[in-house]
Amino acid sequence: MSEKEVISSKPVKRLKQLLTVGNLWLYIISLIKRNGRMYAYTLDDEIEKEFFFRPGKVMIYLVLYKLEGDGMIKAETVGEERRKYYNITKKGEETLNFAKQYFVLLSKGL
Repeated sequence: MSEKEVISSKPVKRLKQLLTVGNLWLYIISLIKRNGRMYAYTLDDEIEKEFFFRPGKVMIYLVLYKLEGDGMIKAETVGEERRKYYNITKKGEETLNFAKQYFVLLSKGL
């Protein structure tokens, strides 16, 4: 099987779907932690640049809403334009660290 056939196979497509959109919260919270705070509108560009896929804006806002509801991030409205910036919370940092450790364990088993 050629590399092109492997990459386009159904199992690999499912894997990519689950590891990208299926776990969008990981990418969002990682960027927020790395940058200190993030403006939601720029997240799709940053995710594409850092993680090589581009989620839809609606999906990003849904995930941000859920992360905030779960106490992983906190919104802050700034300036006259009333832009909403997101910061990671202690709970968010702990959860992200656990997720990273979990991926390391999984990759060792593969």
